[in-house]
Amino acid sequence: MTSSGLRAAAALLLLCAATFAAAAELSDKLRDDSELSQSTAKSFRRLMPVRFYSQVEQNPIANATLTLRSCTIFVPTNEAFQRYKGSIHVLYHITTAAFSKEQLPKSVSSDMEGNPPLYITKNRNGDIYVNNARIIPSLSVEMTNREGKRQVMHIIDEVLQPLSVQKNAKDNINNPDAMQFLQMAEQLELNDFHLRTYRSQVTLAKKESVYQSPGAHTFLIPIDESFKLSARSGLVDAKVIDGHVIPNTVIFTAASQHDDPKTSAAFEDLLKVTVSFFKQKDGKMYVKSNTIVGDAKHREGVVLAEIVKANIPVQNGVVHLIHRPLMIIDTTVTDFLKFLNENGENGALRKFYEVIMDNGGEVLDDITNLSEVTILAPSNDAWNASLIENLLRNRKKMREILNMHIIRDRLNVDKIRQKNANMIAQVPTVNNNTFLYFNVKGEGTDAVITVEGGGVNATIIQADVAQTNGYVHIIDRVLGVPHTTVLGKLESDPMMSDTYKMGQFSHFNDQLNNTQRRFTYFVPRDKGWQKTELDYPSAHKKLFMPDFSYHSKSILERHLAIADHVFTMKDLVQYSEQAGNVVLPTFRDSLQLRVEEEAGHLHDENASHEWTGYVIIWNYKKINVYRPDVECTNGIIHVIDYPLLEEKDVVVSGGSYLTESSICIILANLIMITVAKILN
Repeated sequence: MTSSGLRAAAALLLLCAATFAAAAELSDKLRDDSELSQSTAKSFRRLMPVRFYSQVEQNPIANATLTLRSCTIFVPTNEAFQRYKGSIHVLYHITTAAFSKEQLPKSVSSDMEGNPPLYITKNRNGDIYVNNARIIPSLSVEMTNREGKRQVMHIIDEVLQPLSVQKNAKDNINNPDAMQFLQMAEQLELNDFHLRTYRSQVTLAKKESVYQSPGAHTFLIPIDESFKLSARSGLVDAKVIDGHVIPNTVIFTAASQHDDPKTSAAFEDLLKVTVSFFKQKDGKMYVKSNTIVGDAKHREGVVLAEIVKANIPVQNGVVHLIHRPLMIIDTTVTDFLKFLNENGENGALRKFYEVIMDNGGEVLDDITNLSEVTILAPSNDAWNASLIENLLRNRKKMREILNMHIIRDRLNVDKIRQKNANMIAQVPTVNNNTFLYFNVKGEGTDAVITVEGGGVNATIIQADVAQTNGYVHIIDRVLGVPHTTVLGKLESDPMMSDTYKMGQFSHFNDQLNNTQRRFTYFVPRDKGWQKTELDYPSAHKKLFMPDFSYHSKSILERHLAIADHVFTMKDLVQYSEQAGNVVLPTFRDSLQLRVEEEAGHLHDENASHEWTGYVIIWNYKKINVYRPDVECTNGIIHVIDYPLLEEKDVVVSGGSYLTESSICIILANLIMITVAKILN
């Protein structure tokens, strides 16, 4: 329903309420032809679906409740009915006590047989949910019936669905707790999912009391399909079972907070496990366990599971069926990726696996041969960019791109933080001379980790998915497929912020969005500009002052080559070997330099192995290339360790240089003198 439609419906609702006498009943409100007949305003019919009221009229208990008792009724919209395909249980939408939105407790008993509870959740945004249905704000009505009983109606955006029992069920199942749910699962409507294996492990570990515990909890139950690996069921011990329960908190998927860790029942001094929910853009819901503190049997790391059937209400909370057990780390990175295709597991990375296999599968063989490995796996949505679709048929290029996502090391978030302590962390990939650059912003759960590779900045949206031989981090972009201009890259990359700022106030950046040109930009990283503050303190200060923008612009122009093609580092090395020096065309003049390859620990003094880096020789200075060949849609960036700068580039002495503000004052004085002479 549109916001305007909701406002119109609310206004009409209030008008109707005011028209009725104080003794009017909610039942009259539901049945009165003047409000609910086919001649009613369209917006009101959408708000008050005829199908629901016909159900009320046909149910003697519902009719009696509306006539004689206090009650709260939760009324789904027409749109909710159109989406819903199951049977409607009208009494599950009624509770025999009147509650305004502000008065709703954490749970209320429905009027359905067995009085199964309805769970009320209030999230951080102020939204109120009944089970998985949101109460639409400003559309609640309160009145008194002829018996003087208070009645309240709330409009909700989903039909409330109780636990469904099979038609041929041998037992009379009403309002079971989570343990009874497990024991009677074969008689319930669970989309043909079976729970025998997990139920057996709960019984074997004598953990029935966890599922019988009164209160309101969230239970995560793996289906039988998840135990295809023969040894997996034996890993489900008492602590793992505890890790599948969020005590004293009921979480329905619509009301869940994205990636908000909740303490599981497996949270004690020697073992700490949290559980959180998140939703992909395709609508699939996932749950993950994060073993923050592990022990000999329970390794630290994240385990990701898709919710295959969500929001099953039980007497003591809510049950979600999941496609694999949490906490258990029993597969290699290769097996984890293979399950995408073979078992339908880990759907969050289905497209990544498909791209690997469509390109011959050699990348998967390479991963298998690594004893320690970390994969930066783009999400399904990341593969939808049009530029990527054009590259999928180019096997050689795709092999390079896929290799850019593989690291020969076991690299979790803690290790990234350690590398990032004093500078942006840089890590080699399996591609020769290709590095990834990690940056951590913020602390704790609010931290955002980005990674740059091949000109693309990606954000880690799910970190530390643990495997026996490494980690998988899910990222929101495909590395190595540029999607932004030189200017866009400067603006978004935390390593180039000083060069970006200098180019902004000097208006040098204005040209860098031009897609008709090809730029080769030698960009000093922030740490390089900081070095000039030590070498040329006075000049450095002026460079970042708007009054000296002319000097700043002139210096930046020296760093920018403009031609009909870009110059990669390999190109520049080759030209240097042939001609000694390379002359590159710039905006005003030309840039003369030489580029050499040099082996050594250019990127990490503590590295355990060597690789080849690049060095620029300019004006008898050797400047390391920190990040070569950062591709953009209209050029390429080489991040360098020091600017192409000399002290004489900025005039700072003798008072000979007039700042812009000084010039403005002089001009203003001249104008005033001229006007005075004319007037005289």
